[in-house]
Amino acid sequence: MFSPRARSAAVSAPVPFYEKVKQAISHKISAGEWRPHDRIPSEAELVAQFGFSRMTINRALRELTDEGWLVRLQGVGTFVAEPKGQSALFEIRSIADEIAARRHRHHCEVLTLEKTDASVQLATALGVEEGTSIFHSVIIHFENDIPVQIEDRCVNAAVAPDYLQQDFSRTTPHAYLSLVAPLTEGEHIVEAVRATPEERALLQIEEGEPCLLINRRTWSTQHIVSFARLLFPGSRYRLQGHFMS
Repeated sequence: MFSPRARSAAVSAPVPFYEKVKQAISHKISAGEWRPHDRIPSEAELVAQFGFSRMTINRALRELTDEGWLVRLQGVGTFVAEPKGQSALFEIRSIADEIAARRHRHHCEVLTLEKTDASVQLATALGVEEGTSIFHSVIIHFENDIPVQIEDRCVNAAVAPDYLQQDFSRTTPHAYLSLVAPLTEGEHIVEAVRATPEERALLQIEEGEPCLLINRRTWSTQHIVSFARLLFPGSRYRLQGHFMS
């Protein structure tokens, strides 16, 4: 049993500063003061507003992003996320956010960013007619200067018409698409594969090293947004899921 003094101390324990920031921001969103897709104040503005350190503000924003309240686009800003229903889908996160959560450094190299015509296979994957103009990007993602993913993505141009105008050296396709076409459904097909010689060179791996391939399609309402082929060196990636009933 706790003594009255111990119970009083527990009740009056101070709330961490980052939790106070999280509570204030989530209250504004819940109350409708900040609506989906609204840009919220910058880290510097929040530092001035709350009087807390930048590290405190950054932690609050990072946790609110992980919890689905916010979407952060590097070099662009932080926005209120579209509300999401509870589901048993795999959580789909930006690889940049995954790397940041490990407190590691992310950067990427854009190899291809183009408009092309959908082949029969890609038209089927995106739910469009063969020959429809679509967008195609190939990006190499690095964790602490080590290549960890080849992202080969095709995008439905009708859903994200400004895709080619984005600077994907400063944000990620996932983060941008989550903002303009919020995810409502996702599909993963996971398999073990051997990389091609070109892929091995890009990932800096030896011949024979197994790789993990995730073929991912995402939907926003009734539209297929993108089809992505995500290739990881098997030694540098672990697929993890968390489910709730």
